[in-house]
Amino acid sequence: MTPAAPHSAPASPVLRRFAALLEPKTDAQLETLARESAALTRQHFGKTIRLFAPLYLSNECINNCAYCGFSRDNAILRVTLDVQSVVKEARHLAKEGFRNILLVAGEHPKFVSNGYLEHCVRALVAEIPSISLEVAPMETPEYAALAGAGAEGLVVYQETYDREVYAAMHTAGPKKDYDWRLACPERAYAGGFRRIGVGALLGLAEWRTEARALAAHLEHLLRTCWKAQFTVSLPRLRPCAGEFTPTHPVADREFIQLICALRLCFPQVGIVLSTREPAPLRDALLPLGITMMSAGSHTEPGGYTGQGRNDLHLTVRGKIMAPVDSEAEGATGQFEISDTRSPREVADFIRARGFEPVWKDWDRAILDAAAHSAEVVAVA
Repeated sequence: MTPAAPHSAPASPVLRRFAALLEPKTDAQLETLARESAALTRQHFGKTIRLFAPLYLSNECINNCAYCGFSRDNAILRVTLDVQSVVKEARHLAKEGFRNILLVAGEHPKFVSNGYLEHCVRALVAEIPSISLEVAPMETPEYAALAGAGAEGLVVYQETYDREVYAAMHTAGPKKDYDWRLACPERAYAGGFRRIGVGALLGLAEWRTEARALAAHLEHLLRTCWKAQFTVSLPRLRPCAGEFTPTHPVADREFIQLICALRLCFPQVGIVLSTREPAPLRDALLPLGITMMSAGSHTEPGGYTGQGRNDLHLTVRGKIMAPVDSEAEGATGQFEISDTRSPREVADFIRARGFEPVWKDWDRAILDAAAHSAEVVAVA
């Protein structure tokens, strides 16, 4: 089912308040918002920050997206990790402390297909309690198979909610279908995913308009997918292959205001902050509304341990050229990260600010135990 366009329905009281919070503010007003946001975050989430790491499986892609380093027409070094290599990358992250991993892949049916994602999840689930996916949109039965394999979270950004901008940014590939992507969270929910993350890529359209549409989509999902836990992410564009220049850059002050507005209007929704942002800004934002952070990230397949280096190939306008010399540094990343601190350094800073870094906040055994209790009660 395709949700209503975020702009089409009359604004609810929550969305009217959200729009008001996005209006220009004085320094004193912004400071007040920040204090209120921090207090509300502590009320609902305590002084904890969940830590996660992205694990890139493949940078192959058939979409042409003007802003993405993996875009089909970019001449970059590409690779898809085999399952054994994925396990080695995940075990490295586990040694760093992570128990929450986000599997990321470009959209290419030739490489990320035929049960590949399900095989990856099944290979990791015994060692990684929380596995989420950021991959090509799928049908509900495909999501159900992945949930059955052990994946419990899905992240999907609409990129931009402006249909005209969306059409201009996505010129080839299945990602051109705006409505197919928009309905993706609901299909995943129907397939059994218990955590769902949404967001907009800031820098493609005017930030207030984008934020209002994101909030409308989030409100819709909270109403229709009420059993799931939701997070929202606000990634700002970073340098990448293709050298795309943001048409609507978002300043730090506006970014902070947006985070506070989301927290005040959606107090129980998690807010994610990635290593796209520089360390000083991440440190400053930590107490204001953030509940989840990545750390020590790499955005290229094999970035943590060098896996896949012997299988690199260069693609030019979507065509695979000759294999690349094994002396190459590695596959091309999706974008440049800004906070280069190690996971341990990030965790130490979180503790120094009086917060607790959480590497693991749930285990499938909890659900298994609940199911067993229900069976016992039913028998009794």
